[in-house]
Amino acid sequence: MINIWQSEVIFDIDGLKDEIKALEDKTTSDTFWNDRNKANSILKKIKKNNDVVDFYNLLFNQYELIQLYLADNNEDNSVSDDSIIELKKFIQLVNDLEIQTLLSNEDDDKSAILTIHPGAGGKDSQDWAFMLYRMYVKWAELNKYKYTILSYTEGDETGIKEASIEIDGSYIFGKLQSERGIHRLVRISPFDSNGKRHTSFAAVYIDPLIDNDIEIEINESDLKIDTYRASGAGGQHVNKTDSAVRITHISTGIVVQCQNQRSQLKNKNTAIKILKSRLYQLKLDERTDKKNELNSEKKEIAWGSQIRSYVFHPYNLIKDHRTNCETSNIQKVLDGNIDEYIKEYLLFNMEKNNVK
Repeated sequence: MINIWQSEVIFDIDGLKDEIKALEDKTTSDTFWNDRNKANSILKKIKKNNDVVDFYNLLFNQYELIQLYLADNNEDNSVSDDSIIELKKFIQLVNDLEIQTLLSNEDDDKSAILTIHPGAGGKDSQDWAFMLYRMYVKWAELNKYKYTILSYTEGDETGIKEASIEIDGSYIFGKLQSERGIHRLVRISPFDSNGKRHTSFAAVYIDPLIDNDIEIEINESDLKIDTYRASGAGGQHVNKTDSAVRITHISTGIVVQCQNQRSQLKNKNTAIKILKSRLYQLKLDERTDKKNELNSEKKEIAWGSQIRSYVFHPYNLIKDHRTNCETSNIQKVLDGNIDEYIKEYLLFNMEKNNVK
């Protein structure tokens, strides 16, 4: 665990404060908005640095509060309920700090778009995709991250055929790198009248939410745009018109879709937003030489390519096959408690990169 007194050195708080002051001075210039992209970049940098300073202050203040509680408790050798609550808050902050120190890539601090697709297997795989969707929504809620459902297509009888979620917050993209890949479920199928064990797969894609100052060029001639009648959730209105939009990027084969909005134009704009993030992620993979390793667009959603297994039968176990991080508390993980898997993956990735 990181020493609390090291945190100011890790973050270089004094240096960040000096940089914030210098950047804020630039915003007072009469020509500041002449270059809008540059101006937005400066404002983003100010916000990012302020977020780090605020986090350090919150961590230090919580540490001071714990010291006061411990001093009071020492007088009668008891531990109050308030002390336990504040200590748990402090431990969570330290865990957040440990994760944040492992995130140093250029795009780690961005928000993210998370997309889930079931593999072959009909109802079982679609139900599994929904379970993963619920897990990530719960994770966002537990961490008080703002999230928006960009696309959600219900399965034929249960579960989902696909879903895309925009999760906003600092370092979301960096944290969720651990989730990118194929997730495998083993259980007694609730849809099998013979009570047989089934294996299901679902793919999770994590793409950075790109800013307006990042230009991703998309040629209209490279797009195949289909409209169709929306189905499933969304109310009766969306089923009356061809408001749903599916966009295929011909040169890469990437397919995105959206049917949440009543307006075909809004659905198209959301689909383009998702497509830009996917294309940007594709560029990142090529730039960091991860194209063959992580580009799950070209991986079969099936046995042998899974990053994590969730076994409900004949025993309870969730195991990450990259880090060997595991737990038998399945429900806790499915309720959104995945931070341990995130941290172990970041440590694993750092060690792997150091070896290289």
